Amino acid sequence: MLRHEFHPGKLVAGLFLLTVAVVYAGDAGGAWDAPWFIALPLVMAGLFIAGVAAAIHGIRPRGAARPGGAGGVKEPRD
Repeated sequence: MLRHEFHPGKLVAGLFLLTVAVVYAGDAGGAWDAPWFIALPLVMAGLFIAGVAAAIHGIRPRGAARPGGAGGVKEPRD
Protein backbone atom coordinates (compact mmCIF):
# COMPACT_ATOMS: atom_id res chain seq x y z
CA MET A 1 0.00 0.00 0.00
CA LEU A 2 1.26 3.46 -0.85
CA ARG A 3 2.08 5.72 2.05
CA HIS A 4 1.17 8.85 0.10
CA GLU A 5 -0.39 9.87 -3.19
CA PHE A 6 1.83 10.16 -6.25
CA HIS A 7 2.30 13.74 -7.53
CA PRO A 8 3.94 13.74 -10.98
CA GLY A 9 4.03 17.54 -11.16
CA LYS A 10 6.26 17.74 -8.10
CA LEU A 11 8.50 15.02 -9.52
CA VAL A 12 8.96 16.85 -12.84
CA ALA A 13 9.58 20.21 -11.15
CA GLY A 14 12.13 18.62 -8.83
CA LEU A 15 13.96 16.97 -11.72
CA PHE A 16 14.25 20.27 -13.60
CA LEU A 17 15.48 22.11 -10.52
CA LEU A 18 17.99 19.32 -9.93
CA THR A 19 19.13 19.74 -13.54
CA VAL A 20 19.73 23.45 -12.96
CA ALA A 21 21.73 22.61 -9.83
CA VAL A 22 23.87 20.09 -11.73
CA VAL A 23 24.51 22.56 -14.55
CA TYR A 24 25.72 25.24 -12.16
CA ALA A 25 27.69 22.76 -10.06
CA GLY A 26 29.50 21.66 -13.21
CA ASP A 27 30.13 25.29 -14.05
CA ALA A 28 31.48 26.00 -10.57
CA GLY A 29 33.67 22.90 -10.71
CA GLY A 30 35.13 23.93 -14.04
CA ALA A 31 33.75 20.96 -16.01
CA TRP A 32 31.99 23.28 -18.49
CA ASP A 33 30.99 26.90 -18.95
CA ALA A 34 27.28 27.59 -18.43
CA PRO A 35 25.91 31.06 -19.25
CA TRP A 36 24.29 32.87 -16.33
CA PHE A 37 20.91 33.14 -18.09
CA ILE A 38 20.38 29.40 -18.66
CA ALA A 39 18.58 28.90 -15.34
CA LEU A 40 15.50 30.96 -16.21
CA PRO A 41 14.45 28.97 -19.32
CA LEU A 42 15.15 25.66 -17.58
CA VAL A 43 13.10 26.57 -14.51
CA MET A 44 10.25 28.03 -16.59
CA ALA A 45 10.13 24.98 -18.89
CA GLY A 46 10.19 22.70 -15.86
CA LEU A 47 7.33 24.54 -14.18
CA PHE A 48 5.29 24.49 -17.39
CA ILE A 49 5.81 20.76 -17.94
CA ALA A 50 5.11 20.12 -14.25
CA GLY A 51 1.83 22.00 -14.56
CA VAL A 52 0.86 19.97 -17.60
CA ALA A 53 1.73 16.73 -15.82
CA ALA A 54 -0.27 17.75 -12.75
CA ALA A 55 -3.25 18.75 -14.89
CA ILE A 56 -3.21 15.46 -16.79
CA HIS A 57 -2.88 13.55 -13.52
CA GLY A 58 -5.83 15.47 -12.08
CA ILE A 59 -8.09 14.75 -15.07
CA ARG A 60 -8.15 10.98 -14.74
CA PRO A 61 -10.75 9.35 -12.51
CA ARG A 62 -9.43 8.49 -9.07
CA GLY A 63 -10.36 4.79 -9.17
CA ALA A 64 -9.12 4.16 -12.71
CA ALA A 65 -5.56 3.37 -11.64
CA ARG A 66 -6.57 0.93 -8.94
CA PRO A 67 -6.77 -2.72 -9.92
CA GLY A 68 -10.34 -3.93 -9.81
CA GLY A 69 -11.60 -0.47 -8.94
CA ALA A 70 -14.39 1.27 -10.79
CA GLY A 71 -14.03 4.76 -9.44
CA GLY A 72 -14.17 3.67 -5.85
CA VAL A 73 -17.62 2.06 -6.21
CA LYS A 74 -17.88 -1.17 -4.27
CA GLU A 75 -19.90 -4.06 -5.61
CA PRO A 76 -22.49 -5.60 -3.26
CA ARG A 77 -21.55 -8.94 -1.73
CA ASP A 78 -23.80 -12.01 -1.91
